[in-house]
Amino acid sequence: MISQLSWKIGGQQGEGVESTDRIFSTALNRLGYYLYGYRHFSSRIKGGHTNNKIRISTKPIRAISDDLDILVAFDQESIDLNARELRQGGVIVADAKFDPTVPEGIDARLFAVPITKMAEELGTSLMKNMVASGASWALLGLPLEVLGKAVEEEFGRKGPAIVEKNIEAVKRGAEFVLEQAGGPLDEFKLHEADGKQKLFMIGNEAIGLGSIAAGCRLMSAYPITPASEIMEYLIKKLPKFGGTVVQTEDEIAAVTMAIGANYAGVRTMTASAGPGLSLMMEAIGLAGMTETPLVIVNTQRGGPSTGLPTKQEQSDLNAMVYGTHGEIPKVVIAPASIEDCFYDMIEAFNVSEQYQVPVIVMTDLQLSLGKQSCEPLDYSKVQISRGKLVTDAPALEGPELFKRYELTDDGISPRVLPGEKGGLHHVTGVEHDEVGRPSENAVNRQRMMDKRLKKLNDLSIRDAIRVDAPNETPDLLMIGMGSTGGTIDAARALLEQDGVKTGHITVRQIHPFPTDALKLYLEKAKKVVVIENNATAQLAGQIKMYTGFSDKIESLLKYDGNPFLPLEVYKASKELS
Repeated sequence: MISQLSWKIGGQQGEGVESTDRIFSTALNRLGYYLYGYRHFSSRIKGGHTNNKIRISTKPIRAISDDLDILVAFDQESIDLNARELRQGGVIVADAKFDPTVPEGIDARLFAVPITKMAEELGTSLMKNMVASGASWALLGLPLEVLGKAVEEEFGRKGPAIVEKNIEAVKRGAEFVLEQAGGPLDEFKLHEADGKQKLFMIGNEAIGLGSIAAGCRLMSAYPITPASEIMEYLIKKLPKFGGTVVQTEDEIAAVTMAIGANYAGVRTMTASAGPGLSLMMEAIGLAGMTETPLVIVNTQRGGPSTGLPTKQEQSDLNAMVYGTHGEIPKVVIAPASIEDCFYDMIEAFNVSEQYQVPVIVMTDLQLSLGKQSCEPLDYSKVQISRGKLVTDAPALEGPELFKRYELTDDGISPRVLPGEKGGLHHVTGVEHDEVGRPSENAVNRQRMMDKRLKKLNDLSIRDAIRVDAPNETPDLLMIGMGSTGGTIDAARALLEQDGVKTGHITVRQIHPFPTDALKLYLEKAKKVVVIENNATAQLAGQIKMYTGFSDKIESLLKYDGNPFLPLEVYKASKELS
């Protein structure tokens, strides 16, 4: 028996690949397995090759696997493109309709199953995804009733007749392949899982849930890959809490609506990707100048321009840190797990109000859309802080105005909501004095700039850097951000087997940069490698600029649209150590 296995399904976009993956993985989750998924899809509604890969394990995992055990193929292209991932003795379950063949040099066992024919016999070719699910599930020797329960949950709203037909499709696929194989394949039998169901979600869903827990009651946004699922999640959930989602005409409208709503006192967020973030830059400056809280989620994808809308990249770091004209205080934080996506949204809203600054939550496509298991969330950790929000401002006399931008020791001024008695003040995007009146006075300008910029002098978010460095003086310190953490850990395990002493740091506070915290570990490491999905080493550039140590820092970069694989990181890092 084995403790982990990798399964992939491929076909043309729009022919049921995603639903097959969803039902298959849901059933595995019911049994208590840990799962980590990667979705490869084209930037079109229908057509073009797509595949979903799931790593299944009895232990926690946070990275896709290098190889593949079972490939389910709806067309020959899926075999041709993905078969080389199969380990020796792997299995291909393919639709007999296209007369499948195994590419030369691939040692794999082929099961040609009349997937489409069976589905059509039951009334519609749409059910071929259920036939495929049943066939591959049966080879693992897992209880068919568990998969049937997942099918029932998926199609229950369509009525018992539809559920019954889909379960029959599952059974037919299972029976056919078991007859061909002579029973479940012993080499693919998994050890029993712990039986405890885990949360199983994508990062975007965790972001949506975290924003609700943080008290967000309005999302203004324009759909864009890979951020749209945040909107879709909140459209369903926010109304249950008295909130709503507004789909705006573009990203400029989305961010300015969020600024207006936050000014009015409603915790509001927006979410986008690189192209949308570019459109928001001027408005981010407005939030900085008016000291209005603002939370933006940026789900990075391949750029520039339209770029690779459905592929992995981490190339917006510099844009998030430096994108606005002029100089304002802002915060950029980078979740590195599903749990982070939830808790960091709460922190983002709190920090935004406490410091009265824009906060950008930086994810990447793999973290945003890669579905994975996580332990139950601890809602007792949810604490709401609204900073210096004044609710009892003293009455004003005569022409007096409220000092909304008062010069304070910490740079953070008292904040009031519109309509608050005694809170009358002026708001403008031009430079202003303490009550908000426009001012071009040189002395005032410098004081106001200093006031705003010193706000973040003491900021340190939860786990600004996440340290997993068991060796005091590692031969190789590996640094990453976002979704790369699990892959780095898998590579580290291989390096440690080779006798290389390693450490691992995930940088989570991108700006302001956690210079002092990181320096402590850079000083002790013999060599440092920074692993990131971009072409210009943006994270490594920040590290070098703020800490030095350029002589010991190397970069491992990947920018072909795909996430890192553990063996890639291992081999490249081995050469550096």
